[in-house]
Amino acid sequence: MPQTETPGIEAIPRSRTAQRIRLRWWTELPLIVMVYASYSAGRLLARGDVSSAVDHGLTILRVEKFLHLNAEHPLNRLFTRESWLGVPADFWYASLHYLVTPAILVWVFRSHAVRYRVARTWLMTSTFIGLIGFTLLPTCPPRLLTASHGFVDTMAQYSDYGWWGGQASAPRGMGGMTNQYAAMPSLHVGWALWCGVMLWRHGRTPAAKVAGIVYPLFTTIVVMGTANHYFLDAVAGAAVMGVGLALTPLVLRFADAARKRLAARFAPVALASWGARSSIVSGECQTSAGERIPRQREPRADPDASPASADDGAPAAAR
Repeated sequence: MPQTETPGIEAIPRSRTAQRIRLRWWTELPLIVMVYASYSAGRLLARGDVSSAVDHGLTILRVEKFLHLNAEHPLNRLFTRESWLGVPADFWYASLHYLVTPAILVWVFRSHAVRYRVARTWLMTSTFIGLIGFTLLPTCPPRLLTASHGFVDTMAQYSDYGWWGGQASAPRGMGGMTNQYAAMPSLHVGWALWCGVMLWRHGRTPAAKVAGIVYPLFTTIVVMGTANHYFLDAVAGAAVMGVGLALTPLVLRFADAARKRLAARFAPVALASWGARSSIVSGECQTSAGERIPRQREPRADPDASPASADDGAPAAAR
């Protein structure tokens, strides 16, 4: 009897039927593009009041200082003082988020197809939870606080080295297309954690597993050192991924149920259409005596039968 495990990060379909089912790139790519476009548009629409965002940022900073978790200041001073650290960190922040995540997604799709649907659903679910966080809690990142709070925007400081300006990682002149107050939670950290889990779980070499640890760890350091996120933003990003993972089985069951309902709704229409075409061929287009259907094979004659017996029309048993 085919066995399947409960949907989750370790869900691996065991049945041969499940293993033969492969999602196609020409259906997955439009889905990924549509979801990312919706997410990007949602970020822009989630822009909140600037004063509220600043208040939220200062509240997070006070909580961190009270808990002695304020790692942003020493890291930011280090990245500001040492350009050999600050410049690579800015490139890391501005590019890898948009390169590594889709690369890992494609890798899982091609090399671990039976796990891809769970991995993709986990990433998408967590991303939409993050969008809810941006909407409910707009947060000013450290780099946008006044100078009296001791933070320096390293991306603005080292903007001559890259394509960005002083508006996060957006290319110069395109700052209006990003929401700079979407700091809580940090999906830079969340997506990096997802990539790390994929590399650790499915990587077949020690280097892949090491990368699965290094990538999310360094990303967490980078987002704080460049003053783009607080430490608690990073913690929230990891928490969002945890909630997304927990909700993934529910989302998959909902998607399967919706697919079945759609199939049940449209299947009768498809069957009726197929039946109509079938009746046209088999019912109305009758062949007359002696007429051959194209590509119809001629009946093979019995080599032992005599010419007379072949033409007498008597049943073979009678002959």
